[in-house]
Amino acid sequence: MLVTRSAAEQPHGANIVTRCEAAGVADIEILKGDRLPPLRADNDRASYALAKRTLAVVIAPPSKRRLQPIPPSADWRIDLAEGCPAHCQYCYLAGSLSGPPITRVYANLPEILAGMDDHVGRGTITSASAARADEGTTFEASCYTDPLAIEHLTGSLSATIAHVGTHDWPAPVGLRFTTKFDDVAPLLTLPHHGATRVRVSVNADDVAGRFEGGTARLPRRIGALRALASAGYRVGLTIAPIMPIPGWRDGYGRLLRDVADAVADIPDLDLTVECITHRFTAGSRDVLLGWYPRTKLEMDESARTRKFGKFGSAKYVYPKETMAELRSWFEAELTATLPAARTLYWT
Repeated sequence: MLVTRSAAEQPHGANIVTRCEAAGVADIEILKGDRLPPLRADNDRASYALAKRTLAVVIAPPSKRRLQPIPPSADWRIDLAEGCPAHCQYCYLAGSLSGPPITRVYANLPEILAGMDDHVGRGTITSASAARADEGTTFEASCYTDPLAIEHLTGSLSATIAHVGTHDWPAPVGLRFTTKFDDVAPLLTLPHHGATRVRVSVNADDVAGRFEGGTARLPRRIGALRALASAGYRVGLTIAPIMPIPGWRDGYGRLLRDVADAVADIPDLDLTVECITHRFTAGSRDVLLGWYPRTKLEMDESARTRKFGKFGSAKYVYPKETMAELRSWFEAELTATLPAARTLYWT
């Protein structure tokens, strides 16, 4: 664990160090300056493994505190950290983050949270949507991290949930995050006041078991979903990345039935669904193959359709016919199995 000098001087940074010491983290280095040292290993694979084991406590620079729109999920992206300790072989961060995948946690949390005030009522995803207006101005906290994965060491997520639930906002506000982890006990008694929606990232068991290393098993994630809903949280499913693997209908059908069984007796359930199909870029493909050279993940550009984003970047998605087949099946199955759930988008 590395802690920059300025981060250690922040109250939240010092609290993270205390939490890590209490958790038994033995190798904690308080740096003399604010620059992280290079991580050195024998080869690229070893460098990746070392970076994945490294937590750095740093100060979020102004560029990271500048809130950005994050369609179709939320009005604004708010970053509590950057990087993730999990080993998902399709990791979407592979094409977004530069350098070794160290998990960086931001020590200047109060400054980050204070920046939310000026953005209330100014979004274009939920703030201006009749269908999602009940969510208020939404802030997505899991764009570049899984905040629950590191919550036992940071406390940042709990502090953010409590802030959103108790702050005097000029208009309704909603916090959102997605997780593949299940240690939700610290969240259950927080004063969230229904202002946070926790989405559990789920998949067919064959996909989760093969490609989502270091995460909670699906039954534990679904159990966490039930616990959160029972504690009054708005909850959701992020079904991602959807893949048409052999037997995909059976696999995803079992998943939806397991979720339906878990929440069947929850009163006043507020459940949403977000469906995201697998896609990759040429750059992320190269990074992922460097991280996971033996992966069985299908990333064949010739079997995909190239799609350009609004900034001109190209990503490879499933062909139109495959996408239509997947979407049609999910729409029908969700209606039949989870009729109370609201599907927010398909992409």
